[in-house]
Amino acid sequence: MRRDQVPARSDWRARVEALGFDFHTLEGAYWVEDGCYRFEQHEIDLLEAVGDELHAMCLDAVADVVRGGDFEWLGLDGVAAGLIERSWRAGECALYGRMDIAWSGVGSPKLLEYNADTPTALFEASVVQWHWLEDTFAGRDQFNLLHEALIQRWRELMPEGATVHFAGCLQVVEDHVTTDYLRETCAQAGFRTKLLDMSDIGWKDGRYVDLQDDAIATIFKLYPWEWMLDEPFAIHLAKAESRWIEPAWKQVLSNKSLLPLLWERHRGHPNLLPASHDPRDIEGAVVAKPRFGREGEGVCIHDRGTDFANAGVIYQAHAPLYRSDFGYGLIGLWVVGDDAVGLGMREDVSPVTGNASRFVPHCFG
Repeated sequence: MRRDQVPARSDWRARVEALGFDFHTLEGAYWVEDGCYRFEQHEIDLLEAVGDELHAMCLDAVADVVRGGDFEWLGLDGVAAGLIERSWRAGECALYGRMDIAWSGVGSPKLLEYNADTPTALFEASVVQWHWLEDTFAGRDQFNLLHEALIQRWRELMPEGATVHFAGCLQVVEDHVTTDYLRETCAQAGFRTKLLDMSDIGWKDGRYVDLQDDAIATIFKLYPWEWMLDEPFAIHLAKAESRWIEPAWKQVLSNKSLLPLLWERHRGHPNLLPASHDPRDIEGAVVAKPRFGREGEGVCIHDRGTDFANAGVIYQAHAPLYRSDFGYGLIGLWVVGDDAVGLGMREDVSPVTGNASRFVPHCFG
């Protein structure tokens, strides 16, 4: 694994915009055209195997939480618990997720967190970096089966002839592109789709409806479950027949209290870091993370653990990210269904990866 410089395509802006990637420049450069991360085949094989194993461990953890009713330990109230139990026991299946992994190519990859409810940077990982590879021939291949896997997953999730609604905060360009891309994969799988903003979801005659008063039978929402529960329409969630993707049980996996839960179950596992709700349980440098934070929000790195715990915060042993002259590199390991199927690299001058951290393409071979 290494970070390389590569020649930029002379017309790269026009090329990525033609794909629908209009946010290649956010607070400065977001898409990195003149660099890439190179892996060896055995490194990709290792990451794939690690992703599959960690995902299976996470599903076992959800089953344990539902069986034991340990929702308060996760900071989840009775309403959230009821939705989780119902969706898990009904066997509602998930679409996708992204594990954030710290690894330098030496030692064992370490799980930092699981973005299992509303992961973004998907379009960049699935489509944009694949076209970069085809244009540049920078490497022989890329760990990127995302597009094909998503199409196949829709066919596994949905009955023939179904209509799927897609909702998100459409005024946010990244959310709009991600939602629209997933809608396109669903359409390519052979299903009818409808797009709407979260604010356009209504309730009429005992069912959720869209702006045309069409019933919402199945809906993908790029919107966190903890925000959903604060919406006015949340009072109907327990009785509505609508099926949500991602399902409500994803609240367990997207909750950073998952990290101490996994550590308690698999203490010493090579791909896990010590984690706890009490910083005194962690030796050496520690990372404090809000239970429901996203995109690096509220994450702090301390040289050593503090002497007191803050409510709603988990503490995890610090695992250094891959570091080069260009910054810190974070591995995003994509899971579709139950399989690790792709990789996306984020990079920042800060060791905390945030919303505007750069996306860098990768290749191997």
